[in-house]
Amino acid sequence: MNRKNVGRVALAVLPFLLALAADLILFATRRDRLPAQLASHFVGNGRADDHAGQGSYIAITTVLLIGTGVLWTLMAVGGKFTGPAYRKLVASGYALAGFLGYLMAVVLLVNVDAAEDAQGRAQDVSFPMWHIVVALGVAVLAFGLGLLLAALVPVPEGPAADGSAGDGERIALADGEVAGWARSAGNRWLPPAALAVLGAGVVLLFTTGWAAAVPALLVGVLVASFARPCVTVDRRGITVSGVLPWPRIRVPLDRIEAASSRKINVLAEYGGWGYRIRPGRTGVMIRSGEGIVARLSGGRDFAVTVDDSATAAALLNTLVDQRRTEH
Repeated sequence: MNRKNVGRVALAVLPFLLALAADLILFATRRDRLPAQLASHFVGNGRADDHAGQGSYIAITTVLLIGTGVLWTLMAVGGKFTGPAYRKLVASGYALAGFLGYLMAVVLLVNVDAAEDAQGRAQDVSFPMWHIVVALGVAVLAFGLGLLLAALVPVPEGPAADGSAGDGERIALADGEVAGWARSAGNRWLPPAALAVLGAGVVLLFTTGWAAAVPALLVGVLVASFARPCVTVDRRGITVSGVLPWPRIRVPLDRIEAASSRKINVLAEYGGWGYRIRPGRTGVMIRSGEGIVARLSGGRDFAVTVDDSATAAALLNTLVDQRRTEH
């Protein structure tokens, strides 16, 4: 492991270690004032409905923070996050560590000096729900701290920018010949996710009512309609459409300067799936892998992940050349 990776590992794991240390110190300094069985689970009104021993509290806190910290560190070091995406990933780890660490500390503090029953279980312990709001505030502050600290460590660089308009591949077309390209862009997780959301909407419809069910049903229909979008390249430009007439995304040919095909890391470069807007680029991200990257006249990039993207990019370059010749 080189020096840069050591710094990234330390930066990513630090907030979880600090949160764990704070919780363990808090436990050690108040152990004599705690009941044998801590109130450990709370319902909506803040009242306790389950208990756990002091050893269980230590084990759960340690596994929760260390396990999450290891996962976050693996993503930060091995997830190929670059630039601002890397900084935000690190900062999100700080926010998560602050949120979890604060809540575990509050669980401990509300048990201090609690009365015990014959089995040593804490009595009359409640968890005020306003602590959730405070925990979110701690997470926001920790996120800001994480961004500041991430600026001190060398950030992995993103992929090199695409070349100029003359660098891409072309497809030979005869004078007057018309060509088009179309391909479905699939993700095996989207159809099950759509069914799950639709199912949740149906359950909410019969258990809660329309107010809660309609948003879930609308999201489910939207995800289902775009579970396997069709990507089309022709004289109109790039079109990404689903089963329904809307949403439909189109980049006109007269806005495209050049196109290329390359591997795209969705999380590292675009921060997630779906229609993404990032500094200097937008795109429709269905899954990581090969995709079309079109350089637009304003200097931004538009990308869509789809198989056989090299053919689509070559056709786009040919069509762009034809448009320039015609004008």
